[in-house]
Amino acid sequence: MSADFWAGCISGAVGILIGNPLDLLKVRLQARDAITTQTPTSYARQFESKSALVAGTAAPVLGYGALNALLFVSYNRSEAAINAALNTSSNLWTTWFAGAIGGLATWVVSTPTELIKCRAQLSSPPASSWSIATQVLKTEGIKGLYFGGVVTALRDSIGYGFYFWSYELSSRWMESRRQNGSDFSQDAAKVLLCGGLAGVVTWASIFPLDVIKTRVQTQTFDATRTPLLGSPLSTQRRLGAIEVARDAYKEGGTRVFFRGLTVCSVRAFIVNAVQWAVYEWIMLELGQGRRRKLEPI
Repeated sequence: MSADFWAGCISGAVGILIGNPLDLLKVRLQARDAITTQTPTSYARQFESKSALVAGTAAPVLGYGALNALLFVSYNRSEAAINAALNTSSNLWTTWFAGAIGGLATWVVSTPTELIKCRAQLSSPPASSWSIATQVLKTEGIKGLYFGGVVTALRDSIGYGFYFWSYELSSRWMESRRQNGSDFSQDAAKVLLCGGLAGVVTWASIFPLDVIKTRVQTQTFDATRTPLLGSPLSTQRRLGAIEVARDAYKEGGTRVFFRGLTVCSVRAFIVNAVQWAVYEWIMLELGQGRRRKLEPI
């Protein structure tokens, strides 16, 4: 396996372990009525049990490690191929397109991982990722794990395009303002800051799509009241992404598509700062370092 595969795999798993509590808040804010009032007290109640801190963690820890590995390998190979095909040096345009291709490649892993994770985080009483996965497979087969796949693929493609683009842009900007030669403390600060900014930019660019994805994927066939639709699903079919978006807009206007963005941005900065730091460190330890010297802008 290549260095970027292992670096991506390990950094992805580390990111999930760090960010899961805030991700749980994000998902519950996106879902209708999962958190009725948005106050510090109501947020704290989400973690009254110890199990809440790791709710829905199993699926993304296993899946996101593979997803991140696939993402970085696809991105690095795609960027090299695009630059060779266009006979050009790396630039922010090719970085965005390579990131979008890498994001699209992760669809095969991210769709079932997100579906299981979101349902585990909203389940009441709490259910494990394994029980949810087996239930979906039993009732709907493999196809059920890929429900909401189109909106997930669109989210990942656009989001990861901006992910690598913003990381590269901020890295070049900081490189242009470096006062002296290579310095470990400066390099570490740069990676942490640029990684955190990349995470915030990414989620800001696709958050409405993520809200729609969450609401699409957390629909079930159970004849019970759900936090998303508020009515028995035994008497109605599950809604598609466009219908879910239309209903969400009727519910709360444009504001509903940004519910949970603040929590998500805090989580994104922390998780991606650490994730990029782990990725760059592993690449350095494996003798790869940065794939090229950054050019100041």
